[in-house]
Amino acid sequence: MTRQASRPAVYASPCRAARGFTLIELVVVIVLTGILAGVVAMFLARPMQGYLDAVARAELTDLADGALRRVGRDLRLALPNSVRVDASGGFLEFIATKAGARYRGDAGATGGNPLVFAGPDASFDLLTDPLSFASGDEIVVFNLGIPGADAYEGNTSATHVRRAYDFAAGGAGPTATVRIVSGAALPFDSPGRRVHVVSGVDQAVTYACRNAGLDANNTGTGTLTRHWRYGFNPAQQTAGLGSNAALLADRVSSCVFGYTPGATARSGVVSMTLTVSARGENVRLYHETHVSNIP
Repeated sequence: MTRQASRPAVYASPCRAARGFTLIELVVVIVLTGILAGVVAMFLARPMQGYLDAVARAELTDLADGALRRVGRDLRLALPNSVRVDASGGFLEFIATKAGARYRGDAGATGGNPLVFAGPDASFDLLTDPLSFASGDEIVVFNLGIPGADAYEGNTSATHVRRAYDFAAGGAGPTATVRIVSGAALPFDSPGRRVHVVSGVDQAVTYACRNAGLDANNTGTGTLTRHWRYGFNPAQQTAGLGSNAALLADRVSSCVFGYTPGATARSGVVSMTLTVSARGENVRLYHETHVSNIP
């Protein structure tokens, strides 16, 4: 009987079955990944930078455009012949109105209550729709912006600003008969029988550009600020404009106002140039607004 010799069983080594990357292979993969990432970054860097630049320019454009549009809206309600710009071109001032109407200039065949200019008058009738008055509102008739006919000179016997409507007597709301609280007479009749209501909330308004320039990062250092209700001053003020202020734009690198009073026979033109800058990006906008100078 022949006996076969038994052979020992052969098993795979666990180390050989679970073999991983060697250190050299890992280094090669890292190097190749870095090269691929660098190539991809070269193709993506310029488009990404272009996108970021476009976003920055759009932000600056919105900032400048919004500020100039606000100034333009305010100017459309400016009292005729009240716009003025200082010598530096950095301060724009005007008197804000809220409404206008035509007044009765004579009694006529049907009678009525005309506005009298020969002396102080306590009230007068309107020939158009009733006006709504609020506390502090004033009326102006035939403002020419010259001495003796200048609303900036205040409520005196020689000027045209008059506090109107006595709330203690009649209260607020629409009225077809305007009561004048001031005891001083209005000096000149308007050929068109026009009366303007100056807003008691705003009164005189100034748009002020300050500290315009660039810093070391090519970002604008200036501001455009709106000031209101600081009183009426015969000479234009660039300081002491009170605490009523609102910031319209920052990062201002340049800002210039201009005013041409006789652009046409009936209107003037306010020009505004505003440049805002951030990190080397600059947006420069120019805007013109026509203002009525028919008193």
